[in-house]
Amino acid sequence: MNRICLFPGTFDPVTNGHVDVIQRAVSMFDKLIVGVGINSTKQPMFSVEQRTAWISDIFRDDSRIEVMSYEGLTVEFCHKIGAQYILRGIRYIADFEYEKAIADMNRMLAPDVETIFLTCSPAYSTISSTLVRDVIRNGGNARLFLPDEVTF
Repeated sequence: MNRICLFPGTFDPVTNGHVDVIQRAVSMFDKLIVGVGINSTKQPMFSVEQRTAWISDIFRDDSRIEVMSYEGLTVEFCHKIGAQYILRGIRYIADFEYEKAIADMNRMLAPDVETIFLTCSPAYSTISSTLVRDVIRNGGNARLFLPDEVTF
């Protein structure tokens, strides 16, 4: 049986922190699918097509990593793609509390899908897509926080 993991998120935009988590996690699984979630209650800065293209470009040379977009419950998407694991990156203790609540709900909905938490590298602990969007909206230079493939 292949160990398939889903790393879900909005990735609006994908940051160096996301890339760090993906690069460190990929060796734990046979396949890591980066799931670009479509959330009808959020208005993203970048289109799902753009976000998916950036991530695909970043990991174009690693056949273990795939990028897909999805809507709806993450655990239902896991079942659709055969993922037994959900990967979540943790920056601070507040992230853990929030992510633990989601993991508990997911476990009740789908006991066969396990959530794995991976702490980010200290260099990226303050980077979030929300803060990066604020820098971009206000005309600041966000290059320090973004992979080279992310252009706009």
